[in-house]
Amino acid sequence: GSGKTFTMANVIANVQKPTLIIAHNKTLAAQLYQEFKEFFPDNAVSYFVSYYDYYQPEAYIPSSNTYIEKDLNINDEIEKLRLKTVSSLLSGRRDVIVVASVSCIYGAGNPADFESTIIRLAKGDLISRNALLFKLVESLYSRTTADFNRGTFRVKGDTVDVHLAYNDFAYRISFFGDEIEEIISFDPASGRKIESNDNIAIYPANLYVSPRDRLKDIIYQIQDDLVLQLEYFREQGRFLEAKRLEERVNFDLEMIRELGYCNGIENYSRYFDRRNVGDRPFCLLDYFPKDFLLVVDESHVSIPQIRAMYGGDRSRKVNLVDYGFRLPAAMDNRPLKFEEFYQGMLIELEHGLRDPATNVTNNDLTMTAKIAWAHLKEIPDYYTRLEKMEAEAEAK
Repeated sequence: GSGKTFTMANVIANVQKPTLIIAHNKTLAAQLYQEFKEFFPDNAVSYFVSYYDYYQPEAYIPSSNTYIEKDLNINDEIEKLRLKTVSSLLSGRRDVIVVASVSCIYGAGNPADFESTIIRLAKGDLISRNALLFKLVESLYSRTTADFNRGTFRVKGDTVDVHLAYNDFAYRISFFGDEIEEIISFDPASGRKIESNDNIAIYPANLYVSPRDRLKDIIYQIQDDLVLQLEYFREQGRFLEAKRLEERVNFDLEMIRELGYCNGIENYSRYFDRRNVGDRPFCLLDYFPKDFLLVVDESHVSIPQIRAMYGGDRSRKVNLVDYGFRLPAAMDNRPLKFEEFYQGMLIELEHGLRDPATNVTNNDLTMTAKIAWAHLKEIPDYYTRLEKMEAEAEAK
């Protein structure tokens, strides 16, 4: 009732940059999403939150020797909206507004790999039907002869139908020999034609994509790390943990060889993303251009929440690694540390303030920019003082 959303909308309208709005829960994010869709009916307003209706993370409790297997239920509609967010950001549009929860700091795959598997087609292109099918599989679309759901494609003679993973319509690509003769979009439910298209872009069906030509190298790296961890456990006399890890990882590797993925493949994301040990994971922030606008709604709740995510995730993963349920690489499948988040924001803010296009220099900052700059720089100092006070209180 205080007009904060209206104020944000006016700032976005005047700044004219891709915008990320972080809210601290799904309900608030959904409310903001609906309001911004009304404020900006012609913009690409997107919604990016956790796509789990129910999520029980994998965990191990040493005191009772209890292993809790990961259990989850994915909401297909939210998964569609997440993919639509990423496809809008990579489409080159400048009018993208993303309303997100803290999910935006969790791992989301390498943007370069995602972009490299976008399929761009135009009427008159020379490409064989089988080559297109191969590209669709590489972009994680599944062939079907039954239910034509999102993220699937079907083949009828010289016609290929693709039901986009991030939208409610499908494309029909018709071939004449090895030439694309016609491209149309249609309603998958009724078959009604929507429009003819001269060119299209088909974005991957999943945020976690990796070119298959790198799969062998990835498997070799996982095997090398497995050997090192098995040696470590055996030197410690922990043969049960060594046997457990060997069986689990070898089963995952067999699944990756045959299908290209396995349950819990996110725990191997460091290898697929070609990151070094300890490197921060890719997340939604990496899909934005350098000059995006960040708005943190209810920051007195959202900022501490962002800070807490890493610690909670790490405390659970430590036991999984120590007791042979996961390789140490699983520790790098994590949300951003708070330091990584605010450092990234400082870099983006500095980039925006030094941008010649904005005609803003260090000696001519707006009052808002000065306040934002000062506030972001003070955050780590504040938490350092807070941790020192907590340690002194605990010692007493």
